[in-house]
Amino acid sequence: MIHEENFFVTAIDDKIFARIKGKSFKDNCTLPVEDLRYLHVLHKDLNGETHEGEIICNAYIAADLIDIFKKLYAANYPIEKIRLVDEYDADDELSMRDNNSSCFNFRFISHSKKISKHGYGLAVDINPLYNPYVKFVDGKRSLEPATAEEYLDREKIFPYKITEDDLCYKLFTEHGFEWGGNWGDRKDYQHFEISSDIVKKLYPNDF
Repeated sequence: MIHEENFFVTAIDDKIFARIKGKSFKDNCTLPVEDLRYLHVLHKDLNGETHEGEIICNAYIAADLIDIFKKLYAANYPIEKIRLVDEYDADDELSMRDNNSSCFNFRFISHSKKISKHGYGLAVDINPLYNPYVKFVDGKRSLEPATAEEYLDREKIFPYKITEDDLCYKLFTEHGFEWGGNWGDRKDYQHFEISSDIVKKLYPNDF
């Protein structure tokens, strides 16, 4: 049963902004706060227990995320945590190590000076500890979170793993998201994002 009243979207009011100011909404954030939305959702853990979740995203994907999280909840899809990254002082590594699913956090792409899709609130990470990001930079492997070594082998069976047969993958891609697990030069198994073409249309001055 879906509890519709527990899935809702609001603008970022003063109370919510006070929670993110100086954290995910950093002093150098170029994204207008008016472009962001606060989402309240429900999710279930591996034991089927229901939890409340909070997530901040771009207004462009707010309705999509509400629909996706409703369907994941109805299907008993396990998500361990959905908390604002600000509860981890906007430290992505700490959030990922705690297997926290999140969206908006103004920052730049690892090893670059380009704004991350998370910086626009246009990318979502789901169960990140079990679905890590891995890339080789100058011959050296970069793993995020650093504690996810045992989950790099995608042939192994373990909880929270995202694959192309996974409901999470199917719902996000049906809503037009791209999956980082399909990338060739790097793998970001936790990551679903809006295409760069759409981001360029939304924020042409950044490109």
